[in-house]
Amino acid sequence: MTTRAAWLAILCAGVSTITVGGTAVAQEPGASADEEIVVTARRREENIQDVPIAVSAFSADALDAAGAQDLTAISQATPNVTLENSRATNSTLTAFIRGVGQQDPVAGFEQGVGIYLDDVYLNRPQGAVLDVYDLERIEVLRGPQGTLYGRNTIGGAVKYVTRRIDPDDATLRTRFAFGSYNQMDAILSGSIPLSDTFRVGAAVAGITRDGFGENLTTGDENYDKDVFAARVSAEWEPISNFLVRISADHTEDDSSPRQGHRLLPSGISGSSPLSGDYDTEAGITLLGPITSNRLEATGGQVLIDWSPAPNWTLRSITAYREDESESPIDFDSTAARSFDAPVVYTNEQFSQELQVIYEGERWALVGGAYFLDANAYNAFDVYFPGLTQLTIGDVDTKTWAVFGEATFDFAENWSLTFGGRYTEDERTSRVVRQFFGPGPSPAFGGPGVIGTTEPVPTFRGTRTDDAFTPRVILAWEPAPNLNLYASYSQGFKGGGFDPRGNFANADVREGFLPEFVDSYELGAKFSLFDGRVRINSDVFFAEYTDVQIPGSVIIPGPPVTFVGTVTNAGAAEMTGLEFEGTAQFTDHLSGALSFGYIDAEYTEFIVGGVDVSNQRDVQNTPDWTGNASLTYSVPLTIGPTPGTISFTGSAAYRGDTQQFEAAIPLLDQPAFWLYDAAVYWTSDNDRWRIGLYGRNLSDERYITSGYNFPGAATDNSVLAFYGNPQTFTASVEVRF
Repeated sequence: MTTRAAWLAILCAGVSTITVGGTAVAQEPGASADEEIVVTARRREENIQDVPIAVSAFSADALDAAGAQDLTAISQATPNVTLENSRATNSTLTAFIRGVGQQDPVAGFEQGVGIYLDDVYLNRPQGAVLDVYDLERIEVLRGPQGTLYGRNTIGGAVKYVTRRIDPDDATLRTRFAFGSYNQMDAILSGSIPLSDTFRVGAAVAGITRDGFGENLTTGDENYDKDVFAARVSAEWEPISNFLVRISADHTEDDSSPRQGHRLLPSGISGSSPLSGDYDTEAGITLLGPITSNRLEATGGQVLIDWSPAPNWTLRSITAYREDESESPIDFDSTAARSFDAPVVYTNEQFSQELQVIYEGERWALVGGAYFLDANAYNAFDVYFPGLTQLTIGDVDTKTWAVFGEATFDFAENWSLTFGGRYTEDERTSRVVRQFFGPGPSPAFGGPGVIGTTEPVPTFRGTRTDDAFTPRVILAWEPAPNLNLYASYSQGFKGGGFDPRGNFANADVREGFLPEFVDSYELGAKFSLFDGRVRINSDVFFAEYTDVQIPGSVIIPGPPVTFVGTVTNAGAAEMTGLEFEGTAQFTDHLSGALSFGYIDAEYTEFIVGGVDVSNQRDVQNTPDWTGNASLTYSVPLTIGPTPGTISFTGSAAYRGDTQQFEAAIPLLDQPAFWLYDAAVYWTSDNDRWRIGLYGRNLSDERYITSGYNFPGAATDNSVLAFYGNPQTFTASVEVRF
């Protein structure tokens, strides 16, 4: 392994934070190269070039210009970041940053990357694949963010920031998109000031598309999309230093169940792998009890900002969210009921955050307190031939924290940031595991118990974890356009109980331990040629201890048993670099380049008392990620309307990726490239934008996730899920 000292020496080559170019984000025509990009990575508004943190920002206009449809689009242009739809779903998010993340969405497992909607933490990944509408920007914070953002941000955080209401003028925006696979999207948003002190806004989106494949058993679409989303907001500003903002959102996903592609022949049905990667023969929806994929997610928040004195702000963020989803998972992907699982998820959360913010000439301070009360519930049957296993996981989480971070300009061009957060995380779990006769269990409308049960059919347990997570940053600006920084930060994620575990085992009853990340980072941000070139870079080293590794295995029995195997792997190290830059070469030609490298390896991974770390790799973490794009823009007048037409071509690279810690050749994805292109015209008055977008032009087939259950007891159920194929989209946007 390359030594830490050697990596730190690479700092001069630079790396990390600010792309507004790339596959997901093409540089906007006519945009000033030195235009200020404002982010709230430290819970207060700052120029991204002044923030001593590895953070990327993507504006709504840039995302629209690239034809990005949802949150996952930005991962192609962000170093060392993976954002994907979880297996068997359109709306559940799998997120990894710098080798830290979580791909199993069942109750009891927490994400390692925090997802925020307007500074409200989304406690569960269901409904977290947020579609791009009514958006101001997306921020990606890499590395532990435990001080200001708290629990479960040990890998980083992703912030989806919605558009604020114009206090002076009424606005109306419409966007229509048509494309491959009968894509038809319609987005309408607007706002109006009803008085000098009160204004309202609303947005609605309908996003539909036929499937990339077909279910040959049911005739349903596979990989289709049918999403309706809406958001309303109101702002009351009776005086200049006092604001109340109330917002609510609702999402419905009625897409067909997304089923996987078999990679091995079935020993029960005789089915062979299908020729179409997006096709399936899954028959679970014909057998019930869940016949469709469904998600409903609703949330609301109240934000209060009060500035009682110059430089001081008091902020309150009160929020409630809930979601309910159903997913019929056919592990064997055949018409036979040999290995199927209907699943129900329900989540709800209430959170309250209080902040005190001070910004003076030499001091800046953010402090506050946070409280979360959440419940995560899931129930699923696992159908084996002649036998059904029911599992219910019901987890209550209560978390409170106090935090503070201060930045002190202690000398000319020098600043020191120091802070910490104390968190107490209490988790109470109820897990039910029982066996029933063939067909649905009583939880899904089936018959009663037939007498076979585990020694501990119901488990109840509570554990409390607490931690203090510090952060220290030393920043130096030796020149007006140069920002150098060194930082240390720590992240913490609480322990829990495996909702699928065999609680007859004493170790399973004790639960799994919390995990920690200690991260060290050196970074540089600078601009050249009057801001026409921007380069942001970093190198980092992270020590990851008590790594939580969720998994599941099949015990042949009798009876056959589906068992969770969450363990603490021991330790891992991540060493890497990141680079992001943009350049305005001429008045007409601009480009963007980003890349990341990470050497992520386990240093301890105990299985059965034996260290197998040399046989395990960090999942969903390619060693190299990269993106390059060029945009050429020239004036073009259409009719009486002057504007600019832009042509963008981009290429994104992802290195070899393992889906799980152990290598699985059938599922692991070799390195690949994705090529995108766009041509779009924007009027000079920003009223019109017309675009044509092509994605995955080479029609690359690449695996994003999968299930791995080989063997006769599970009918050799090894399934793959794929990224989107080649698509083309035309769009028209009008702003009034």
